[in-house]
Amino acid sequence: MNPPLIPADLLAKSDKILFIAHLALGDYTYLQNCFAAFARAYPHLKLHLWVDEVRRTADAAQWPHLKKNVLYDWLAACDFIDKVYDQNYSPALFQASIQDARQEQYPIVVSLATLRPHFYAHLAREISPDGFVTGFKKPLGFGLHRYFSYRKLDASMDPDPADRSAAPHISDVYAGWFRQLANVDIPPSGRIPFVHIPERYIEGARAKLAEWGFAGRQGKLVFINPFAKTRKRCWPVERVAELITTMRAQPEWRDACFIVNAVPQEIDNVKAMLAERQLDRTELFSANENFFQLPAMLAQCDLIVSVETAVMHLANAVGVPVVALMRQKTPEWAPVDKANSTVITADQRRDWVKAIPVQAVMHALA
Repeated sequence: MNPPLIPADLLAKSDKILFIAHLALGDYTYLQNCFAAFARAYPHLKLHLWVDEVRRTADAAQWPHLKKNVLYDWLAACDFIDKVYDQNYSPALFQASIQDARQEQYPIVVSLATLRPHFYAHLAREISPDGFVTGFKKPLGFGLHRYFSYRKLDASMDPDPADRSAAPHISDVYAGWFRQLANVDIPPSGRIPFVHIPERYIEGARAKLAEWGFAGRQGKLVFINPFAKTRKRCWPVERVAELITTMRAQPEWRDACFIVNAVPQEIDNVKAMLAERQLDRTELFSANENFFQLPAMLAQCDLIVSVETAVMHLANAVGVPVVALMRQKTPEWAPVDKANSTVITADQRRDWVKAIPVQAVMHALA
């Protein structure tokens, strides 16, 4: 086994470590396994996490939205993470967080930021002037500022896998990082996402199903998520209505109940669609209070159909079969649990998810 990037004696004698990353739900769904494995391998180290907000802005009108990141609900419940820096959405708060972190006098700081890694190399050293700092280093390309930023690292690694022809899953890439950093071995079986849902949210999901009249249903419960952060990964709401109608024409799904997930800005559009199509046993859902509302509802379902976003990964975490609608450009982000996942990709590499027809989903279900 190769020596770890972080010296073994430093890992042994240190009392804490700070990881810096810019995280979305999908990222953390797989990185959580890595942090948990690291915590088991080095139980004497307190694990702190800096979640940087790449949309940081001086525009106060955007702060309420940035502050309410559902990922923070999940992180707050992780018992292997001792401290989270999650207030970085404004320049002033960013500077305050830096000052707070400097007071910790971290002996080890690790940047896992793949976007602008030179910026985060500089940030890591600013937080820990005298500690051991490591992070990613990409080809310099142009700009002396990148050269001087990378010089602040005591050690570095390439964020991309050495063998790109192998087309590794993102969970393989993340596991490779931690193997290089600290000789933490995460076998494939340890890379399946997991989520521990507090009981009150499970009870809340069951109460909502009872409110909808789904608790005593005869058929299966299907969760459909057509929304992602970018239009390229979304599926038209009209296609959702077509899918529900087509599924109901099949004996297996005739008595099924459907839940349509919607992001806050799309709720009115989905409501209008459901009213226009007069779809019975179909309800609108949005996890607008806490992150755990989402996995709690997913866990109650028999099938999940989702575009390429966190929902399809959380389906693996709760062990519910998922049909994932994806572009060809991101195969490394397919659901990792192949036994419980069916992936449908658009025909052409340039196609968006909306190019996937309902019949492709029906073929997969058949």
